[in-house]
Amino acid sequence: MLLISFAVYLVGAMLYIPFITLILYRWMFFSFRVDVMTPSYWINMGALAIATLAGSRLLLAADQWSFLQELAPFVRGLTFLFWAVATWWIPLLVIVGIWRHIVKRVPLTYDPQYWALVFPLGMYAVATFMWIKATGLTVLSVIPQVFVPIALLAWLATFAGLVAHLLRSLLRLGAT
Repeated sequence: MLLISFAVYLVGAMLYIPFITLILYRWMFFSFRVDVMTPSYWINMGALAIATLAGSRLLLAADQWSFLQELAPFVRGLTFLFWAVATWWIPLLVIVGIWRHIVKRVPLTYDPQYWALVFPLGMYAVATFMWIKATGLTVLSVIPQVFVPIALLAWLATFAGLVAHLLRSLLRLGAT
């Protein structure tokens, strides 16, 4: 199972690079339109958080397979890269959200795409927690403590938006 897990981890790393290159190319060389800068871009960070979690789990299981033990420094470095880039995405995506909702004045109303923002926040908290466990980098311990409540608040806000949206839809149906 570790062989399959490690192979899938590496394939995921290899696939992230061309896809994120295309996304960043679009961001850098095409105009930003407010209608396309949706919360689904948080998936870019979430994919790296998932890779961080997978790498951390591999490191924690390395003592069960000598081949993985030999490659532990490589896995540690690659996983740290994933965690660092996931961390880099967060302020960038927050800035894009501020630009979208405050500068461009797009109303903050319920959209199913907000679920694509909620999951990566929670995954980042869990991934960082497991990264700390796998590496002993306790200096990062504040991150899960901050991101768990943020993820929970984002989930509650998105769920409240969903409920309000459904209630409004039901009221409109009842009025017709």
